[in-house]
Amino acid sequence: MFAEPDVEREDRPDGSVVFRSRDPLGTYPRSVATMLRDWAEVDPGYPLVAERDGDGWATLTYGEVRRRADALGQALLDRGLGPDRPVMILSGNSVAHLVLTLGALTAGVPVAPISVAYSLLSGDHARIRQIAKVLNPGLVFAEAGGPFAKALAAVEAPGVDRASVVLAREVHVVDGAESLDDLLATSPGQQLEAAYAATGPDALAKVLFTSGSTGAPKGVLNTHRMLCANQQSIRQVWPFLGEERPVLVDWLPWSHTFGGNHNVDLVLHNGGTLYVDDGKPAPQLFGRSLENLRSAQPTLYFNVPAGYAQLVPVLEQDPDFARVFFSRLRLLFNAAAALPAALRTRLAGAARAAGVDVPLTSSWGATETAPAVTSAHFPFDDSRCIGVPLPGLEVKLAPVGEAREIRVRGASVTPGYLHRPDLTAAAFDEEGFYRTGDAAGPASDDPNSGLLSGGRIAEDFKLDTGTFVRVGALRTALLSAVPLLSDAVIAGENRSYVSALAWLNDAEARALFAGSLESSDGCVMHAELRAHVGKQLAAMNAAAGSAGRVERLVVLAEPPDLDAGEITDKGYLNQRRVLVRRVAFVERLYAGEPDAAVIVAG
Repeated sequence: MFAEPDVEREDRPDGSVVFRSRDPLGTYPRSVATMLRDWAEVDPGYPLVAERDGDGWATLTYGEVRRRADALGQALLDRGLGPDRPVMILSGNSVAHLVLTLGALTAGVPVAPISVAYSLLSGDHARIRQIAKVLNPGLVFAEAGGPFAKALAAVEAPGVDRASVVLAREVHVVDGAESLDDLLATSPGQQLEAAYAATGPDALAKVLFTSGSTGAPKGVLNTHRMLCANQQSIRQVWPFLGEERPVLVDWLPWSHTFGGNHNVDLVLHNGGTLYVDDGKPAPQLFGRSLENLRSAQPTLYFNVPAGYAQLVPVLEQDPDFARVFFSRLRLLFNAAAALPAALRTRLAGAARAAGVDVPLTSSWGATETAPAVTSAHFPFDDSRCIGVPLPGLEVKLAPVGEAREIRVRGASVTPGYLHRPDLTAAAFDEEGFYRTGDAAGPASDDPNSGLLSGGRIAEDFKLDTGTFVRVGALRTALLSAVPLLSDAVIAGENRSYVSALAWLNDAEARALFAGSLESSDGCVMHAELRAHVGKQLAAMNAAAGSAGRVERLVVLAEPPDLDAGEITDKGYLNQRRVLVRRVAFVERLYAGEPDAAVIVAG
């Protein structure tokens, strides 16, 4: 199922260590559109994508998607779009979104899928205006006019040329908008074929906007070479993809590199089928994901730790669902953050209870790396393991203070940021390695045993005792020790001990406590919960040193705020922004006499 890792290690006099695969990168397609066209020639009747239609699924085959993509590609060229006038996509995952993307890429027109939260959860749409000014799109697409009307208006920011507006539904809501159906009626011609032929590996395919922990979104350039080379790298360590066409049921947003590049392109590169999951790991929507997984069983399952935290209790409590879920599953995959060890153990236990032994693997990468850099394509026990470098990529661990920063060089690495030569220059070291800002270290002296994630370097801090706290590792340990928590930020810089602000995992809370969990003064107040969490903190602390202990914790009632910068466009917590915005809660953690909301280990 997996290729054996074959990695060489180079130790340098400056203290840096370079790892690279001895397996050379194979030949890859010259563009993403080539993936579509190749499979449409080989097997035009095979299903490519499906989305919910009542109780069933509306499906399009490779041949049908190819025909629609060609029509849309020609329509974009007719409207003056090209390499410098991209498509801006405001709405989320859908068949229309995918077909429009493939049409644009066929015509050599870049696409920029934007986080739906910027349109539907934002109060001021400031980030939409910022992105539009940087991108200057030639066309803006949204699934429906009503929900996106304010965001569409925000696109017309000062300094932005007027763009065409195309809607799949509710076209009348927006003045001057065109219907996607009208574009689909376009007849493709020689202009499209010429544009397709001119789109080579170094042509721009996507601009993905990421703010990380710094604020204003920056546009990461994603070329066709990056995306296609990355998929070839993955296939070489997962050779089973060449023998069995994958089936995915996936919710991960296409505005983010995990869902939009890793997963969508994996389906395209390997001739698979993608069922668009219209749920997500949120209390009000996760039931929909469960219905979709029951209806269309995946062969590969991709998720982030928050998604697995919702899924595992269901697998444990509903054996019938577990049997269906695991019925043809070949692989479980986690990325974005380390999966807490306890959750990993429970997930493996749920699989065994269903009568199967499904590998659970992990990977690491970034928006700037298209995304996969490392893969754990071998058995491992340490939940921090992110695997070894993929073929065609070099990883350098460079000393930065008390940590080692993981840096990357290879075919899947971005050439830089849209209209930001200053950011581009700062992003690479003197050897051309991309500086990720993440820390990592070798799992052992054997280079084939992989690397261990060390979290974000900028988040780490020292206690007033001089003890260094690795925030990423401690956060993962906390979420593993206290499954009731969905996420947490770690406090304690220049303090005498570590504390945390946290949020509840609704699935686990409902399983343990009957009824609602009341809140007061911004905190969840529940006597049984306080006692339960306090005991789990004490158990975690008993086995840890001062840098691995969490002495106090507050469970917050108010979720992280996108507009306030507490969560990034990818949905990750911005550790430092949360601590600044919620400084009053931090001060309560360090009061001499803790109030009733503060949970003390014990």
